[in-house]
Amino acid sequence: MNDLAIRTLTGVLMIAVALVASAIGGTLFAVAVAAAATAMYYEWSRITRSWGAAWKVGGFFYALLPAISLLWIRERDAHGLELLLWTFLVTWSTDIGAYFAGRSFGKAKLAPTISPNKTLAGLYGGIAAAALIGGAWALVTGLGTPLLILAPIFATAAQAGDLFESWMKRRAGVKDSGNWLPGHGGLLDRLDGLVPVAVLTATAQLLGLT
Repeated sequence: MNDLAIRTLTGVLMIAVALVASAIGGTLFAVAVAAAATAMYYEWSRITRSWGAAWKVGGFFYALLPAISLLWIRERDAHGLELLLWTFLVTWSTDIGAYFAGRSFGKAKLAPTISPNKTLAGLYGGIAAAALIGGAWALVTGLGTPLLILAPIFATAAQAGDLFESWMKRRAGVKDSGNWLPGHGGLLDRLDGLVPVAVLTATAQLLGLT
């Protein structure tokens, strides 16, 4: 099985687990989020183990804030599930759009000193995919027109989160944050974009924009 097939299969399984836990909600979703946050902090600690105490404290909040945000989004009101799925869709479509646009059209590098494989085409492809998918979901579910504007903005934040994690790995001299997700690396490698999107979505909900 080639790398793309392994990557796709692992991604589909992860999405299925996330969707089931989200749909059920309650304790199951809380446990799943807590487990993911714990794994994220473990991987963060391995990457930054020689960087000092401030990085360990920073990693704690890096894992905690998106976890609290996801729980807040899901359980806040009757539209929590729809907004949670919007959060996932924006993140996932950004990642997928960036991957395929970068592979198909990528020439100009986005940040070659941080992540040589990321391109401007990937950036724009991720933003476009999130605007399309996230916007369509917001319209279909009646979540509100502000999310049409927020989707491409949050897609940009997702890719900034990806670049930040890439910078961390480059500084630490490691290729992936872990090796337990075939074709993807570690959990941080897959959730680095979700971190800012989750926090920003919860903030938008608090501000009454959703």
